[in-house]
Amino acid sequence: MYLIRRIYTVKPGEARKAASLIDAIGKAYEEAGTRSASTVYFNSGTTPGEKNQVVMEWTDEALMSPYREDRTRVDGLQDVSAQLREISLGSEIEFWELMTDEKQI
Repeated sequence: MYLIRRIYTVKPGEARKAASLIDAIGKAYEEAGTRSASTVYFNSGTTPGEKNQVVMEWTDEALMSPYREDRTRVDGLQDVSAQLREISLGSEIEFWELMTDEKQI
């Protein structure tokens, strides 16, 4: 089992809007059955830590290429994605293997 974490850096003052858009994207993927439920969190400067960042994380059984042939296409995100691109300065992605009872040594 893996934890996937996508971290967006957004323009100042846009973290809450970006979090709303990213949450909508996560829900669309979940409704399409291509991802587990995601959690979105953000910092617009109201809490300690990196400002103007939005994080979305979810879990998956395996790491798979987004270019695979059997990938389910999620339609209806063009407008949301375009809005996010306008306020996003970049993103990075992290992959973490989750500890399970089967992996204990």
